[in-house]
Amino acid sequence: MLETLRNAWRVPELRKKLLYTFLMLLLFRLLGVIPVAGIDLVKLQDSIKTYDALGLVNMMTGNQFSQMTIMAMGITPYINASIIMQLLCVAIPALERMQKEEGEEGRKKINKITRYSTVVLAALQAIGIIAGLNVLKDDYKNFFGYLTIGVVMAGGTALAMWIGERITKNGIGNGISLLIFAGIISNLFNGIVNAVTNVFNNVPGAIGSLLIILVTTLIIVAVVTFVDRGERRIPVQYAKRVVGRKMYGGQSTHIPMKVLAVGVLPLIFAYSFMAFPGTIFAMFGTHSGAYTWWSQNMNQYTWGYMVVCALLIIAFSYFYTAITFNPQDIAKNVQQQGGHIPGIRSGQPTIDFLTKTSNRLTLFAAIFLAILATVPSVLTVWQSVQIPFGASSILIAVSVALETMSQVEAQLTMRHYKGFLNS
Repeated sequence: MLETLRNAWRVPELRKKLLYTFLMLLLFRLLGVIPVAGIDLVKLQDSIKTYDALGLVNMMTGNQFSQMTIMAMGITPYINASIIMQLLCVAIPALERMQKEEGEEGRKKINKITRYSTVVLAALQAIGIIAGLNVLKDDYKNFFGYLTIGVVMAGGTALAMWIGERITKNGIGNGISLLIFAGIISNLFNGIVNAVTNVFNNVPGAIGSLLIILVTTLIIVAVVTFVDRGERRIPVQYAKRVVGRKMYGGQSTHIPMKVLAVGVLPLIFAYSFMAFPGTIFAMFGTHSGAYTWWSQNMNQYTWGYMVVCALLIIAFSYFYTAITFNPQDIAKNVQQQGGHIPGIRSGQPTIDFLTKTSNRLTLFAAIFLAILATVPSVLTVWQSVQIPFGASSILIAVSVALETMSQVEAQLTMRHYKGFLNS
């Protein structure tokens, strides 16, 4: 990997892209130290410990939410808006036609709607969170105070979205993903630094905790990398066709089906779903019986929470596959191009075969994600070690790193360098 980066640095064009990406990420992190006026940080940080959903937002923003900076909402509203638009494109025929039939113009329109939705969603989320948590100082508790905070934090999200798009256009990798990656790595780095500090301060058990964190991180990264790169290749044979004086077809290819095609969305959906009841109960008071029972019996370190969360991850994995994978379209395209899967007849048998294969891959991915999600909590309960990352964060970080390296490799391959992934 280091050799790949050295080769990339020798190419002037790639060097400019790498420097541009680094400087834009640095700008994103520097903007994250500008605070929003009128926020009681003590109340805010107490609330983050109370509500699991806020902890997820804080993780995705690299602790910028806990400091309530102008980038506190980060790119989370953009992710939410993108997921909502993806679901609406399946549910609303007009959006589906715009996405499929209008081609590039249709995708541009959907991206434009997503951007506007992101800004509106960021303002509403910011005002709702600040008002719901009651963390605004008394001098700012008025209409203009809430409006100012909504506008400022929506502007921060818009700026983060702009930075991400600039990285995608002028840098290396997907800019939005790299912004999330930067926040996750910041959290992981801070956690390791705290563990090392405890070792030097002679805190009891600090050495064991540091070793567990390092070993767990390395194992999870290795396993996630292996699974993320895996794919099931469905062989396809195309028949020979004579068009005019030319012969087409006759070659063999394959349909790649990723083992972890569902990505990280089932984890995010499950975490958000599990955080929702506690958030609702807390609105009626943290001393209420419902909130007390939920916080004691269904917090992230209880076995009940782990089991329910694992079941939700499995359910959401199948749900996401159902709305994103269409075996009928794939079978139709293969048949129209004169192809067939060896040993499988065209038509309904091909659809059944693709559906069966997809279900098996989804089952493996769902069980893998469910186990991955419970590892940090199990280690915390078993060894009393606070793991400074979640399953979703490691999965996102590894996926983004691999995708970015693939793009660097593609650029180097065009210039006849041998890179890391090809060695």
